[in-house]
Amino acid sequence: MKLSELQNIKKLYFGYEELARAFGISTASARVTASRYVSRGLLVRIKRNVYVLREVWNTATKEDRFVMANLGQVPSYLSLMTALDYYGITTQMQRDFFESVAIQRTKTFQVEETVFRYSKISKKLYFGFSKKDTFFIASPEKALLDAFYLMSFGRYAFDISSVDPAKLNKTEIQKLSRQYPQRTKNLLMANGYL
Repeated sequence: MKLSELQNIKKLYFGYEELARAFGISTASARVTASRYVSRGLLVRIKRNVYVLREVWNTATKEDRFVMANLGQVPSYLSLMTALDYYGITTQMQRDFFESVAIQRTKTFQVEETVFRYSKISKKLYFGFSKKDTFFIASPEKALLDAFYLMSFGRYAFDISSVDPAKLNKTEIQKLSRQYPQRTKNLLMANGYL
């Protein structure tokens, strides 16, 4: 198997099936090949059956990493400080740390120096996000509400002073907050958002 065949995979990420096609081997053989190539440093494993070529990983843009964050747990969307940073609403810059919201479970995993964190929220609060280009991300107001929600339950450390409230739509915050529990609303009120 030649490295040039691996380079023919022109996707941000791929699985065993694409690897099998590139090399003309079975899917079972592709699993073994993927494992070997990860050990040799030619591939980066995001999760089971999701791989990225080493040079693609090394040159990935922030938006590419956003796509990878969406893949780490499905379904999920980028939120919290990652989304607030993306929209320029916080003074806190996040490098190699991507926060998402999911409905399955809270988990954190690391791919080399990059950390992907998923915080579980109630299914009834899984809304307020959209697809931007190739990734799913919360609206600015929803990202703020997700942060207050997790903080109200002691599950998130949120630097409220880093947020510029002038860049948020207060009417949208009030509308979306109706779905949230009273303890979250109380925290929003105490901080001048309701």
